[in-house]
Amino acid sequence: MKIFTIAIAAILLFGCSKTTNPTVSATEIPQPPETPVIEAVKPAYDDSTPKVIGIGGVFFKSNDRAAMMKWYGENLGLAIDDFGSPFEFRNTNNPNEVNYLRWSPFAKDATYFEPSNKDFMINYRVQNIEGMVDKLKANNVVVLDTITSFPYGKFVHIMDNDSNKIELWEPIDSFFYNSGIKTTK
Repeated sequence: MKIFTIAIAAILLFGCSKTTNPTVSATEIPQPPETPVIEAVKPAYDDSTPKVIGIGGVFFKSNDRAAMMKWYGENLGLAIDDFGSPFEFRNTNNPNEVNYLRWSPFAKDATYFEPSNKDFMINYRVQNIEGMVDKLKANNVVVLDTITSFPYGKFVHIMDNDSNKIELWEPIDSFFYNSGIKTTK
């Protein structure tokens, strides 16, 4: 069987050659075309434009927060920590940059979503949070608090026109990357 396999390989190797010479050099064997290098596309917008650039977190209330986190960890494989699960993803404009978002259940009686009476809150990743707040105030959007800074980014809360509380986050993703936290990928 081994001799048969070697014979087939030799036939394929020499049969594909452009020459009939049985001592074919590696440079004479047809090579696949080079793979083109794809350059990263730079966004056409100014990177300082105040706007949402992604989802930063999904938060919802649960009757039993600990059981909910355990269920998601055991059944869906989420990397669970004290705050829920951090999800890791790559930045579209800079694929070498690791970004994060947070999935987190809250206790049913949590007041963090107030003044909204909804059982969920979405966190949006933003760039230029100061400019965003100025823009929102100019548009008469209800800004609930002032910008607060933490080692992992800046936060502010607003209300949409349907009374949903929204959290805006200008992240410092390197904080999470450098901390070595276990993430859901």
